[in-house]
Amino acid sequence: MKIILLAVAALVVVVVLVPVIVGFMLPVAHVASREQHFDQSPEQLWPYVVAEFHRSNDGNYRIASQRPPSELVTEVAHPKFFGGTWTYTLTPENGGTHLTIVEHGEVYNPVFRFLSKFVFGQQGSLAGFFSSLDKAVTNRT
Repeated sequence: MKIILLAVAALVVVVVLVPVIVGFMLPVAHVASREQHFDQSPEQLWPYVVAEFHRSNDGNYRIASQRPPSELVTEVAHPKFFGGTWTYTLTPENGGTHLTIVEHGEVYNPVFRFLSKFVFGQQGSLAGFFSSLDKAVTNRT
């Protein structure tokens, strides 16, 4: 019975305490970015970027500012567990557009910080956005 209790205690330490301790050691703020070239001009790509933001928005985000067709800034609408901004910059490049998204994120809960860094990855939402945007542009042009 002692061995079982020790095994359970060890499991609790690994599953609960390690993420909490590591999460406390990680910074609250992080910066992640991703960029990609698209064949469309900024004027052509802009509506797809805005539409993809609205399509992927679960109600937790809002548009903070926009300067069509060159910059869109979104932010967490009600920061509780996480907060931050995403700046979408569309720059003309070789007859198309160079799209850069920079995420200035904050994760307040240490367990969520651990999960964000080591399980989900801080690039995950950016990769998903670019993948969906690429599909939307490819299927509609």
